[in-house]
Amino acid sequence: MYIRISPLEVLEQKLYDIRFKIRGKITPPPYVAIIAIDDKSLKKIGRWPWSRDKMAELTEILFSSGAKVIAFDILFAEPEKNDIAFAKAIKKAGNIILPIVFRFDEKTSLIDEDFLYPSSISVVKNVSALNTFPPYKAIGLLTCRKELSSSAKALGHINMIPDDDGTLRWEAMIIEYDLDIYPSIDLQIARVYQGLDNKGISLNATESIKLGDKILPTDIYGRVPIYYYGPEETFPYISVSDLFENKGNPDFLKGKIALVGVTALGIYDLRVTPFSANMPGVEKHANVITSLLEGRTIVKLPFITNLIILMSTGIILSIILSRLKAVSGAIVSFSLLFFLCFIGYYLLIEKGLWMNLSYPLINIFALSTAINVYQYAEEELKAKRIRAMFSSYVTEKIVNELTKNPDMAKLGGDRREVTVLFSDIKGFTSFSEKHVPEEVVSILNEYLTAMTEIIFKWEGTLDKFVGDEIVAFWGAPLPQKNHAELATRCALNMVEKLKELQKKWINEGKTPLDAGIGLNTGEVLVGNIGAEGKKMDYTVIGDNVNLGARIEALTRKYDVNILITEFTLEKIKSFIRPKNGQIIGHVIVKGLEKVFVKGKEKPVRVYEVKSLEPNIESRIIELND
Repeated sequence: MYIRISPLEVLEQKLYDIRFKIRGKITPPPYVAIIAIDDKSLKKIGRWPWSRDKMAELTEILFSSGAKVIAFDILFAEPEKNDIAFAKAIKKAGNIILPIVFRFDEKTSLIDEDFLYPSSISVVKNVSALNTFPPYKAIGLLTCRKELSSSAKALGHINMIPDDDGTLRWEAMIIEYDLDIYPSIDLQIARVYQGLDNKGISLNATESIKLGDKILPTDIYGRVPIYYYGPEETFPYISVSDLFENKGNPDFLKGKIALVGVTALGIYDLRVTPFSANMPGVEKHANVITSLLEGRTIVKLPFITNLIILMSTGIILSIILSRLKAVSGAIVSFSLLFFLCFIGYYLLIEKGLWMNLSYPLINIFALSTAINVYQYAEEELKAKRIRAMFSSYVTEKIVNELTKNPDMAKLGGDRREVTVLFSDIKGFTSFSEKHVPEEVVSILNEYLTAMTEIIFKWEGTLDKFVGDEIVAFWGAPLPQKNHAELATRCALNMVEKLKELQKKWINEGKTPLDAGIGLNTGEVLVGNIGAEGKKMDYTVIGDNVNLGARIEALTRKYDVNILITEFTLEKIKSFIRPKNGQIIGHVIVKGLEKVFVKGKEKPVRVYEVKSLEPNIESRIIELND
């Protein structure tokens, strides 16, 4: 379930995240410890889920260690033979809080059990406002087994409802179900930790929640922004296996909240937060609970306050920019942008006030841009657009030529003979599955950067990256008579560079990557293709482009690095066998096979291209018909 927001609000969310990242990690007060069912625990105790007698044993250990509150971020919904033993341990501890999960997509039978209702919020003020601005309203519910839930001290929901971009910024403090209001597990934990009874939580609908003597301002849906203390592992973790083996300080948990959750790789629920994309859900609970107990709150500034900031900055900037030249106006605009960003950061981090930055920043940027753009001639604007459009495709030399002839960047294109290059990493899917995402991204970025530099070195046009695949071509946007030669030289250079990288990766203890490269020459449609004024890509399309892609795929069949078609070979023969010396270095072109490819009625000859030692003469081994 989401609350839909505007694109500018999405930008504001990102600016909100940046403010937290700039602040960085801070040390939370020692209220909470995370009891992690991690990889080490699974290795020593066994695969998940564990038997409930193990959970009973864990409960007894946590209770005997002096934990003031014990909460499970695990839903024990399925029956198990040791439920009674676990229930007894929960009852004996007397400080256990168990989760419930609400459903918004699927209706379930109403659970009218005596163990559920006592966990609802009994004190609700301003009830009529719930009809106008209702909180999240569930239609279904999942709970732990009845014998477990009825033995618990309290129940609280563990629903995490991210924003549209998947980032978890808000805590749904309340959810309505069957006309009752139920608090989050974090709110329940904070209540029990402070020794408050069920009436210790009261709701002033659409405005605030009172926890003991603390008042927590909420939005109209009963949500509060989550105060994050840092990325994952900001809070102390204790492995369950260490508890079972009686390792560590026996008094560490005394008087604290013990949050039990699964964090083992492949099992735990990753949450995207303003700090990172892989925070375990149980640590999100730790952030919320700690901020509740510490009294840290974040409150969004009222609409009228944000509107005044927006209008005043816009009026002041318009008056100033209309009297300044472009350079001076740009300095003033950036100064005002920086000042607003500083104020927004200060208010959030130091005062807990969330000031909307997106609207005034966009307003300042739009005003300054409009006024400055007006001062330039139309031809200058065209040249800038061309430079911005092609700077990521081609070398600066070609960009300079294009700015002299901006009509070449019009929508559509023309037919031209080019040589296309497709390069793809072999076995990349398997590599990705065997390595952590950070390592995959690091080595892929290193590889793509090196290959891109080589493409630009040989005056190629970088079309696109498709995952680990590289697409480039020669012969456009500027004509190149020797496009096939340049593409072949580039492919040989790419293989040479790849071998250097492979040695480097092996020395660093990394798994080396290998790649296949396919070249084809022929007529294609080339130009800016897309929606004019919206999204355009300078690219090539046509059968000869598709053939290049299919030839690259055959490098795996023949276990080679470079394959070219007969059409490319025809263009480079004169460079391999020139009358006066060799132009392409010491290479061998070896015919492999005639292959039938999709979209072609006749088979296509494919050839391997491979570098030779400097003292060996270049040669072509033709394919016999």
